[in-house]
Amino acid sequence: MGRVTSTPAPTGRPVHKERPHAGRTDYAGAVYGSLLAASVVATAGTAGEFPRLQLIGLLLVTGVVFWAAHVYAQVAGERIVGQAIDRRELRRVAGHEWSIVEAAVLPAAAVAVSPLLGLDLAGTAWLALAVAVAQQVTWATLGAVRAGASRRMAVGEGVANLLLGLIIVAAKAALGH
Repeated sequence: MGRVTSTPAPTGRPVHKERPHAGRTDYAGAVYGSLLAASVVATAGTAGEFPRLQLIGLLLVTGVVFWAAHVYAQVAGERIVGQAIDRRELRRVAGHEWSIVEAAVLPAAAVAVSPLLGLDLAGTAWLALAVAVAQQVTWATLGAVRAGASRRMAVGEGVANLLLGLIIVAAKAALGH
């Protein structure tokens, strides 16, 4: 079991919430990061002198910025007003949320290898988008399975995330780039 903490509830009684294991994968962060990467690819234009490098940079920088925002929001949201941020807690949350950044790596790698596959810029973007959506569905399904969901619920998680991914795909198609 993870560390359990108590926080006051509106009723005055403590509410216990489970802390995730430090080494455990954050499936929610991986799904969120995959959605974020898919959104970046779907909305990124291919203008510029080095469009593939720029897309790789955009994916990785966006992942890092959103990771930092999640870490700050989590740590700042849980601390007691007037107290300094606990460095140990900051490191724990940073490690837990790192899957947001990791989710940008495979789409960025797809962009990097796309010239080897003979893809033009449009094909590169579609490949990166497909990778982001595929990993999003995989992480959501795997997270459900690891949480003990039934096969039906795990498939439902996968389908729900596929639908979210297809919305992003439709947005990319509508934007025409």
